[in-house]
Amino acid sequence: MSLFQTTPSPENSGDRTRPLADRMRPRMLDEFVGQEHLIGPGKPLGTQIERDDTGSLIFWGPPGTGKTTLAQIIARMTKAEFIEFSAVLAGIKEIKQVMADAERARQYGTRTIVFIDEIHRFNKSQQDAFLPHVEKGNIRLIGATTENPSFEIISALLSRCRVYVLKPLTEEQIVLLLKRALNDEERGLGVMKLQAAAEVLQKIASYSSGDARAAYNVLEVAATLARGRTGKEAGAEITDEIVHDALQKRVLLYDKSGEEHYNLISALHKSVRNSDPDASLYWLGRMLEAGEDPLYIARRVVRMAVEDIGLADPTALSLCMAARDAVDFIGMPEGNLALAQAVVYLALAPRSNALYTAYEAVQQDVEQTTAEPVPLHLRNAPTGLMKGLGYGQGYQYAHDVEGKVADMQCLPDNLRGRIYYHPTNEGGEKPMRERLEEIRRRRAQAAKLASSKPKTES
Repeated sequence: MSLFQTTPSPENSGDRTRPLADRMRPRMLDEFVGQEHLIGPGKPLGTQIERDDTGSLIFWGPPGTGKTTLAQIIARMTKAEFIEFSAVLAGIKEIKQVMADAERARQYGTRTIVFIDEIHRFNKSQQDAFLPHVEKGNIRLIGATTENPSFEIISALLSRCRVYVLKPLTEEQIVLLLKRALNDEERGLGVMKLQAAAEVLQKIASYSSGDARAAYNVLEVAATLARGRTGKEAGAEITDEIVHDALQKRVLLYDKSGEEHYNLISALHKSVRNSDPDASLYWLGRMLEAGEDPLYIARRVVRMAVEDIGLADPTALSLCMAARDAVDFIGMPEGNLALAQAVVYLALAPRSNALYTAYEAVQQDVEQTTAEPVPLHLRNAPTGLMKGLGYGQGYQYAHDVEGKVADMQCLPDNLRGRIYYHPTNEGGEKPMRERLEEIRRRRAQAAKLASSKPKTES
């Protein structure tokens, strides 16, 4: 079995054994739908293709947005050999063999485009193997990935490629593609003379999440169901009920270890922080319904409680820990309501990041200032030697002092007077702020009293 394949010829696009999505793949740019920001008039990629000056490229975007199709169109329009690698099957040996063939072909005036779908699945060594051939111009490399290339592609290779970001197709664009497939007798479903109302096609488009391939697949299944239920070879109608059966369950774009994972948890956290319970519930649902680990979400929700709510509502942390325990105890799907309760509570709770910023300031001082020794009066003195060295000398027991606040420095000398915690007037932090102000007044009074006492001679 070959580890790579050449691009299918346009003449074979009517082969009915191939999936509808593959048969309907655009053959030239004027058939391509979407990505106007790249291939529209005067746009960068379209101009490069017209000038036959594409160089090596990385296409980054969600599934079904045309990454493979664009690569094939470029090969066809530039009259280049098109070799598609399997990132799962190919190893260093196979890569080197193909590179050697491409180098020989170049000597005879033949250009080679090497297309790697899901290029992020290649490891560092495999990606390194392409470098010298990209530099020499033996190949034009086109990689397609659904993952952020900044994280997944080695920097040496990334610097030699131009990255283009493809966007999910709009619902209107997908409806246009579905209509085209229903009417195309050569490659599509036109010979079946199927009927489908506009709202039915709109439903398929709305459930495809911008993925043209997924939309074609649903249409193909719906066409088969419609013909089977009516017994008609031609003229059957694709109804809303048939589409519902063909869809079964919406497949959400999600990768638990990829960028979309971090995008969605970021959206959830920022919606909670902005006191938006509706958006918070939506992003929570997007993650849970796509199969995210609920305990991961629970951990992040606990983080939100301490980072954004803090001491403005100390109950928030307890509630989030209870939600975590509920998810762990009863599992899913029942546990989803415990997480929903937690995020709505957080979104509506009074909020303060005073503790968060205070600890950040502490971290900065620990990192950037001299780690001075603990003041002697704060040190423990369990032995006579330690007492003789002054450990514990001058310590004031707060319970024995009027007002329960002693005039005693507790920070090292180089951080004397440093204030980290600045409580807000939100929720439970308001009485804490008032209490802190009272403590500072008492400490100032104690210091004034101590300075007014006559010093005894030693």
